[in-house]
Amino acid sequence: MSKVERKVRLIQGNEAIAAGAVYAGAGFYAGYPITPSSEIMNDAARLMPRVGGIFVQMEDEIGSIAAVVGASLGGAKAFTATSGPGFSLMQENLGVAVMGEVPCVLINVQRSGPSTGLATKPGQADIMQVRWGRHGDQTIIALCPGSVPECFLLTVKAFNLSEKFRVPVVLVTDEVIAHARQNFAIPEPGEIPLVERKSPAGPPEKYRPFDAEEDGVAPLAAYGGEYVFHISSSMHGPDGYSNNNPDNAIWRIKQLHEKIEMHRDEIVMTNTYDTDDMDVLLVACGATTGASRAAALEARRNGIRAGVLHLVTIWPFPDREVKELAGRVKKVVVPEMNYAGQVAGEVQKVIGPDTELTRVNKYNGQIITPRDILEVL
Repeated sequence: MSKVERKVRLIQGNEAIAAGAVYAGAGFYAGYPITPSSEIMNDAARLMPRVGGIFVQMEDEIGSIAAVVGASLGGAKAFTATSGPGFSLMQENLGVAVMGEVPCVLINVQRSGPSTGLATKPGQADIMQVRWGRHGDQTIIALCPGSVPECFLLTVKAFNLSEKFRVPVVLVTDEVIAHARQNFAIPEPGEIPLVERKSPAGPPEKYRPFDAEEDGVAPLAAYGGEYVFHISSSMHGPDGYSNNNPDNAIWRIKQLHEKIEMHRDEIVMTNTYDTDDMDVLLVACGATTGASRAAALEARRNGIRAGVLHLVTIWPFPDREVKELAGRVKKVVVPEMNYAGQVAGEVQKVIGPDTELTRVNKYNGQIITPRDILEVL
């Protein structure tokens, strides 16, 4: 048996996420079991001790994200996983991580809501919550895998982006992708470059934890070392201590946004399929990506030239990529598992009123199929 064959596994999406976190160098997991993300926690409990990491089952999701923030400030790459109701409980402490520029990774396996909803069924109704769930002016990065291999690869990417830009990254998946199984060969150690957060190099007495460098990101020391510093969820200055001066607030809020905006092209990722000669553009994310690709191939067999844009990065929204591709067609179709069309609304903002947009929505806990999309095409 060859080396490659030996490494190929029939792996579940949630298992791939846990494996990706370990590959990325995660050293701490805190979480609480919730369908349909629980396999991530199960695998974290099994894998983390093997790599010298720490696994903690917390009393609830509020404690989970608080522990993750603390572990990250202690120097660990830290993550947690949850679903809709747990993600709601995490918002306040996730806001602390945004304001404190604390790198961490949060996996939200979307399920059908509202509230407890259809707890074991898929949904895609958390898209806007992922972006705006915390109050105030703030921004994060959110990635959305469309396959099991991408669950692994984007988990590694999530850690890299989080560590590089000192920002929480949310991996937004859904029950379909989380519980699907596909063949995947885990990359060799070192095959995917890993990013470590910048550490301060100057005298400890001069260290200021929010004094951003030219790339918009300040070095981050670890608690327990020679650099003594303060992280606060309140408006603060470069030294980390409370500062209510209006000019300081302007600097602080702009800096949180600009460190993402100035690296936008490095963060925003998309995949395209058959878009060179298309008449219709399908814009998809998560579980609707596979259905859209299948529908586009069948449509072409029936004389309709359809192409697919897979939104890998959800936030920041890939507005330039959507606008460029939509400018080539007269019709855009957005399939998603929610009522309001949360992704479709963002697409509509970008393409304007002159390009027709059709929504394919399903919100009964059932997946969107290629047939659902073909009926529109």
